[in-house]
Amino acid sequence: MAILRDRLQGTNLYLIGMMGAGKSTIGQQIAKQLDYRFFDTDQVIEQATGQAIRDLFAGMGEMEFRRLETQVLSELAPYTRLVVATGGGIVSQSQNWSYLRHGLVIWLNVPIEVLYQRLQQDTTRPLLQTADPLAKLQLLLQERRSLYAQADLEIPIEASDTTEQVVDRVLSQIPTILKPMPEQIPSNLDF
Repeated sequence: MAILRDRLQGTNLYLIGMMGAGKSTIGQQIAKQLDYRFFDTDQVIEQATGQAIRDLFAGMGEMEFRRLETQVLSELAPYTRLVVATGGGIVSQSQNWSYLRHGLVIWLNVPIEVLYQRLQQDTTRPLLQTADPLAKLQLLLQERRSLYAQADLEIPIEASDTTEQVVDRVLSQIPTILKPMPEQIPSNLDF
């Protein structure tokens, strides 16, 4: 891990993907392995406002929530050595990409059926409080897929994958998108 940590040179990792993709769980493990700090934008918003995400959505609406999300992202971006699990809709605000692009953006791509299975009993997701949550998930993914695809790295995840397998896959794939380390220039060269 030390070699990968050295190659990252403090670059932040931003995990994007649909709700239920496992961004927080995976992100915490990646941060632990890299000796990075971990932040979840939803948790930061809840701590800052003293309200649950579903209550914020109900009280202020999605657009105001997205503004808070952008504010949190802008405040985290200047730091280094962070793994940040983002909200599923963070990619929908073009301004957020200016912050995300300061780090490596990793898309945890989970099939819709798996997401639906994971989220069926979850009443904390405001966007799924509808008569047909599966249709809503499909619509959200359809709207966001091209945005998620702008990530530096896509990690496909299947229902049978363990957290450890996904973390290992992410960590093994990161070097494939990093620039090669510059070769040492011999000090005895005359220019």
